Parts: sequence; C-alpha cells; structure tokens
Amino acid sequence: MAETLSPSSLAELEQAVTWALSAERPLAVNGLGSKRGLGAPVDAAAELRLDRMAGIDLYEPAELVMSAGAGTPLVEIEATLAERHQELAFEPADYGLILGGRANAQSVGGTFACNLSGPRRLKAGAARDHLLGVHCVTGLGQAIKTGGRVMKNVTGYDLCKLLTGSYGTLAVMGRLTFKVMPAAPDAATLLLRGADVPLLLEALRAAMGTSCDVAGAAVLPAGAAARSGVAAVAGAGSALAALRVEGPENSVRYRLDALERVVARRLGLDALRLDRDATRSLWREIRDVRLLDPALPVLWRASVPPTEAAGLAAGVSSLEPELLFDWSGGLVWIAHRRGDGDAGAALVRGSLGGAGGHATLIRAPESARRAVPPFQPQPALLQGLSQRVKSSFDPKGILNPGRMYPGF
Repeated sequence: MAETLSPSSLAELEQAVTWALSAERPLAVNGLGSKRGLGAPVDAAAELRLDRMAGIDLYEPAELVMSAGAGTPLVEIEATLAERHQELAFEPADYGLILGGRANAQSVGGTFACNLSGPRRLKAGAARDHLLGVHCVTGLGQAIKTGGRVMKNVTGYDLCKLLTGSYGTLAVMGRLTFKVMPAAPDAATLLLRGADVPLLLEALRAAMGTSCDVAGAAVLPAGAAARSGVAAVAGAGSALAALRVEGPENSVRYRLDALERVVARRLGLDALRLDRDATRSLWREIRDVRLLDPALPVLWRASVPPTEAAGLAAGVSSLEPELLFDWSGGLVWIAHRRGDGDAGAALVRGSLGGAGGHATLIRAPESARRAVPPFQPQPALLQGLSQRVKSSFDPKGILNPGRMYPGF
C-alpha cells in the first residue's frame, strides 16, 4: 500500500474518508491491524489505521457504561474494568495468535467490527448485543451518530447491530459506547469424561437444559485437551466435556453438585472439578482457540444448531481435522492441513446439514483466501439485500472492498 492514513479525531476521520471518496482510492480499514488476515485480502490504495483514535473518554461504573476511541487497545479496556471488578460480558475472543500475529494486540473497534464473542456468548449474547452507540463515518464521507448510552435510546433501525459484524465495509467506527457488567466473584468448571465426543456433546445439551445457568459449554477431543496448560485437562488422556458456572461461591458449588447429579451420573460419566484459577486459564485457551495445532494452515469456524455438531464432525472426517466444540456444540472449530485448492470449503460447507448453519474461513494461505469466499455464500435474496445495504453506505466501494464478499 502506498499510503497510511492515521486520523486522530472524528473530524480527521471524516476528512480521510472524504479524500478517499473524491479520489476514488479504496481504503483497507484496520484498527490496530491484528485481524488484517481475517476475510479475503483487500486490494487497496491506502490503509486507514485507527491507532491514534484511542483512549477511554467515559467510564461510569455505577451506570455500567463505557465509551472509547475505536483504536483503544482491548487490554486497556479490560484492565480498567478489572480495577472495578467489571468486564465485557461477551468475553471477546483474541484471534491474534491464530492469525499469525501476537496476543493482546486488538482494538475495541476491531472487536465490535468483527463481532468477536467468546464462550460466554451462549449466556451473555454476542458483541453486537452490548454495543450502545457509535460515532462513525460512512463510505459517503458522512459522519453519523447512532444509538446512545442506554438501550432504550435505540429507536428505528438499530444501526449498531448492522455495523457490528460488517468488518469495516459499511462505515469506519471512530468512537464506541458499550455496556459493561460486574464480574462474577467466583467460577468453577466441571469436567466430564468417559465417553466419546457425541455423548459428551449430548451432556452439554443436557446441561444447557437445566436451571444451572451454565456460562460455558465445550467439548475438547483428546488431542485438544492434551495441549492445555491446565494439568488436570492435559493429563486426562481422553476427550472432555467442560461446563463452567459463575457467581457467588456457594451458588457455584451448589450448581456444580446439581450438574454432576443430573448430567454426569445420568449419563454414566466421570467428573472432576477445576477451581477459579484453572477455570480462567482453560476458558481463555478455548476462547482464543489455543488448543488446536497452530501449525495447521487451515482453520474453519462453523456455526450450526448444537444437535448438528456431531454430524458436521463426521462429515469432515476425511480432512483428518483437529476439532474443538464450543457454545454447547453450536460452534465447531475445524483445523486441517489441506491448504491448497478450496481449503476444504466444499466439504465443510457441504457438511453443515439441512438445519442451517454457516462456515467462515478464518485462516488459510492467501491463495485460498482469494479463491474461496471466506464467509458463507448468501442465498440470492439475502445477497441482493446485502448489496443494497452496501450501496446505501458505501456506493463507491472504498471501504474494505471485497473483504466479505466479491464485489462488495
């Protein structure tokens, strides 16, 4: 790229996009650049970086609200919240390592732009459910403000949810306002073993059907479990189901007892428990996909109904993949070695089943990322709607052209 634009204010951001629009020079939009390899490669004349649009400018712990510049490092956000025993409840995933970069290098704007959510999504919702307001600049060079500081201020079209997960293809976020939540005082994990992966997935679904308020439900095949830095997990020597509960200490203990009685014993599974520190370490490994071999060149992220997870695993078995199941089986990570051709796209997407689902290519050689649509191809009607939305926000196609879908 010939140029790098680094605005330091909303006014400068508007000027930068207006310049690109008038010159018809496409922009590769990046917060801190940690997810540059996510999506299709962007061929652009210049890079628009938001690293100078950083800093927390509003934090009201009693109101559970924070505002920050889009380029603010997420670690700064999390450290500030931790001082007041608060957190981002959607548990944002950190893809830095799996994309060949480093950990703790992402921005809060990039986190919301890519709608990255961790294991707690099944309880707390996705990133988009926590975004309250955005100051941004569209591909028309228009500065807009949407949303507010509380959910009830959102009227009409909820543009926050539209922009979250748009990967910078509709507008460039400059400043964000979002919900924060109190952190749980205690957490523990119930590990289940003594069965194959399909039965362990059944155990997850059974646990989610209880009143135990599960805050994390994953299955670790034996190879993934062996890579954990948590001794009890790595030494299990078999596939494991992991169920996390959070809250006051007595409540956590009571719910673990209930899960062991209602799920483990009913299915004939062995159970052991992890304390708070081991729980934190394990779920960070799951959140950041650190339990799959980083040397495998291809990584898919598939979302399916939890009941379809075992079928998807069987459907991709010819790839000889490493697998990891999260969200009670609703999220399946598939890592394999076949980085040439379509990187296994036809097989992975063809194995999603008739109940719906989608698969995103997270990591692959650049040749595959250019040859294969990284995001699930849309049905014709939905694709037409997406194109109209793109045209409304960015008719000249100057913002991250081609990153999500060919042509826009």
